[in-house]
Amino acid sequence: MNKYSKVLLRFSAAFALVGAFLGSHMAGSGGYEFKTIHAHILVVGWLSLFAWSVFYKVFTPANKILSTLHVCSAIIGAIGLTSGMWLYYVRPFDLNDTLTNVFFIVGGSIMLLSFAFFFILTFMKTEEE
Repeated sequence: MNKYSKVLLRFSAAFALVGAFLGSHMAGSGGYEFKTIHAHILVVGWLSLFAWSVFYKVFTPANKILSTLHVCSAIIGAIGLTSGMWLYYVRPFDLNDTLTNVFFIVGGSIMLLSFAFFFILTFMKTEEE
């Protein structure tokens, strides 16, 4: 399971870098149009993925399938949710509103599944038990 810890840690570091960059950009420019995206990148991307990385470093869940589903949905959901928010709030491209909303909602729903998988994992046996 340490491979899960390392993968989550690396993705959380990428989210931290992007979130810090957005924060410094907003502070330097005096414009706060990215504030919602900045907050979600740091909380959902950096903080959640980092916490789960620590979980997999400390514990080794016995259910490998659920662990894999959790890690994959965490990464896909964090990327999807924050990218969808960026498309929704900043509107950098001339995309259809329905497509933007679907991207935002699907990313958030996958992230919600990831939290549900983690909740279930915390009540299951670990290899240490």
